[in-house]
Amino acid sequence: MNIADLPAAGELLANASTWASAAAPYVAAASPVVLAAWLYWAVRRARLVRAALADRVTVEVVPTSTFDPSEGEVGRWARQLGRVHHSTQGVPARGSAARLRYSAEDGKMRCYLEGPATAAAVLAMPGFAEVEVRAHRAQKDIQPVRFPAPREGAK
Repeated sequence: MNIADLPAAGELLANASTWASAAAPYVAAASPVVLAAWLYWAVRRARLVRAALADRVTVEVVPTSTFDPSEGEVGRWARQLGRVHHSTQGVPARGSAARLRYSAEDGKMRCYLEGPATAAAVLAMPGFAEVEVRAHRAQKDIQPVRFPAPREGAK
């Protein structure tokens, strides 16, 4: 095939415009269907994320005084945390993330690992030889704050 055998640019443009004018009604008819499917998918993802974020568990990670992990142990624990996302049954990444939280209580630093409830077994697995995992601090123990409704007629 050489350049002389190729159609001219004007001919290609005419063919493209003919094809576009023939396909326009079909594209216009398919647009609402594609939009509805995309909207359904977006709402479904948002609901999955909201449900996963509402149902999370927290475990406390307590190292011993001689805790000194090797590079291999750190790599294994990182891979273990990577499995949290896979154990959440198709929840998007926003809702299936594992989070490390640190806090200081009574002068002692504490480390908490938080994740979706469906990944509670993976979160509770010890990742290091000299680390204890305590699963007694579940978010379900936290009671929401309720404000009494104002009385009628009171300002």
